[in-house]
Amino acid sequence: MISTNIRGLTLLNRSQFLKHVLDRIVAAIALLLFSPIFLVVAIAIYLQMGSPVVFTQDRPGKDGQIFKFYKFRTMTNECDAEGNLLPDEDRVTKLGQFLRQTSLDELPQLWNVLIGDMSFVGPRPLLVRYLDRYTPEQARRHEVKPGITGWTQVRGRNSISWEEKFQLDVWYVDNWSLWLDLQILLLTVFKVLKQEGIDEEGCVSSTEFLGQMKQ
Repeated sequence: MISTNIRGLTLLNRSQFLKHVLDRIVAAIALLLFSPIFLVVAIAIYLQMGSPVVFTQDRPGKDGQIFKFYKFRTMTNECDAEGNLLPDEDRVTKLGQFLRQTSLDELPQLWNVLIGDMSFVGPRPLLVRYLDRYTPEQARRHEVKPGITGWTQVRGRNSISWEEKFQLDVWYVDNWSLWLDLQILLLTVFKVLKQEGIDEEGCVSSTEFLGQMKQ
């Protein structure tokens, strides 16, 4: 029994190492292949909204470690008379909406994958302020690296509740395999082409997670 467990653990570690290697190799290749798209999108954003063209924010990764998260900018910085940012739906540009619908705004995260902060597949990295709002079970989503896409994204994305999202994230943690990652990547291509679940109904993204006791 002990030797069987050891062999199983070794196989899991090998699979995780292979995922880590593949992530970085594929990210490097993708950055080269998509560099013309990067340039075109960056120029379009700059011409419409100016600098910066890339949105940067601190996000929690594996084990809650904070890293710099990158996306192409999709919103202006317009404020009201009191100096407060306008609602997201008033700041998203037509270009930004297109980038979101096609998921092109996520391309800079290839750099996050290349440097090891993220994986191609895993729970999406959420806001730092959510960290102390998770239940212990929900916090298990940080047992693996966050991903550009994930089980939650192909099972509903922003069209499902926070509780459902976290249940799907934890299910992924408990059932991870390279074969599951491959299925998620293929389903992601299908979802992007169909543009499903991009926004929560009535919102341009998703509502804020307030914690289990405040839902």
